[in-house]
Amino acid sequence: MLPIDPTADIGRRAWVPCPRCEDHQDCGTCRAGRTCGDHWRYLLSNKGSLLHLQCPSCTHLFAWDSGFGAGGRS
Repeated sequence: MLPIDPTADIGRRAWVPCPRCEDHQDCGTCRAGRTCGDHWRYLLSNKGSLLHLQCPSCTHLFAWDSGFGAGGRS
């Protein structure tokens, strides 16, 4: 298990599903599309619409394309 990234800041969070632990599956708040106090991810950085995240539950590092913003331009 990886440690939490030293640049992780609880003030920079994103509410997207973790592809490894999927801890949001049984949460009514998450299923309703609301911001849950338990199932958020550290937003480590972004490049356009590509977010670099870490799950505080399982410490998995992953990238997620939000489809929002300046990503994908040539």
